[in-house]
Amino acid sequence: MARITLDALRHSYAPNPSGPEDYAIKEIDLVWEDGGAYALLGPSGCGKSTLLNIVSGLVTPSEGRILFDGEDVSTLPPDRRNIAQVFQFPVIYDTMTVYDNLAFPLRNRGVGKGAVDARVREIAAMLELDDMLGRRAAGLAPDAKQKISMGRGLVRDDVNVIMFDEPLTVIDPHLKWKLRSKLKELHHRVRATMIYVTHDQTEALTFADRVVVMDAGVVVQIGTPVELFERPAHTFVGHFIGSPGMNVIPCAIEGGRATVGGVPVATENDAATARGRTEVGVRPEFVTFADNGIPARITRVADTGRHRIVEAEVAGATVHAVVGDGETVPQGTAHLAFAPAMTRVYADGWLAGEGR
Repeated sequence: MARITLDALRHSYAPNPSGPEDYAIKEIDLVWEDGGAYALLGPSGCGKSTLLNIVSGLVTPSEGRILFDGEDVSTLPPDRRNIAQVFQFPVIYDTMTVYDNLAFPLRNRGVGKGAVDARVREIAAMLELDDMLGRRAAGLAPDAKQKISMGRGLVRDDVNVIMFDEPLTVIDPHLKWKLRSKLKELHHRVRATMIYVTHDQTEALTFADRVVVMDAGVVVQIGTPVELFERPAHTFVGHFIGSPGMNVIPCAIEGGRATVGGVPVATENDAATARGRTEVGVRPEFVTFADNGIPARITRVADTGRHRIVEAEVAGATVHAVVGDGETVPQGTAHLAFAPAMTRVYADGWLAGEGR
């Protein structure tokens, strides 16, 4: 296991980058603590895979350093970084048995027969593969094959970090939650440093203790799942995480207060500090109907079973509200209220008054 530090890291696939737009990774300073469970979350093309390949040694960064426990490994090849990687599609030997697949990484490093057997059976039990150790991998279901792939990374005790590159892509939806739960359980048991790369917010938030959110080659926020949901540092985080995502509504700053449609809106952060393009952010869970408030026109109501999602038009913007089963939804026009403690002002996308 290792503490991984990314120091002033930048990368461009262009031979002679001339500006920020030429960089797949703009600039990242980041620390993954030893033994932590992390997720790297963002949309396709945001730089997640590039960053993963830089850490693993498959790509050499244009600028900056990668440190493992303080040692600069930026130019070391993958086989000298002691990294295990689990990919979208299971990487296993179909002609081998489950036992031999799990034993292969240890045998390849000259580990003794007794130690190999003990470790293989220990990992197989953790992954619930112990009843199929004698079966050939070729005939197994995709979820079992991916468990083998995970086990090949877990079986080694010299691994600095285990990296998962969207490992549940080929798994049936009804099995995904089982594997996510198993991964979380495995982390608690082996305490290896794990980095899970995904575009799926559910996978990231249920696996990781801390989530790194990326957009367009930039880390926009690092935080716990609760922090990302309750206090997004950027409107992208608010929009990307949550279903529906955070409402982002253009606002004016008048007398040091935010106003939407001419109506003052109380906010958790100081609106007077906002400069540039200003917006109010509030999650649908914290939008309610009121006798007085921001005028709105109800345009749609969707029943999800557990609750209803109301869509309304407010000052030219679309606002969503999550409404419980017992609540009445007005018809036509209404007034909306935002919970002050969960409503914030953003300036040019960033939380107003906060350092970037």
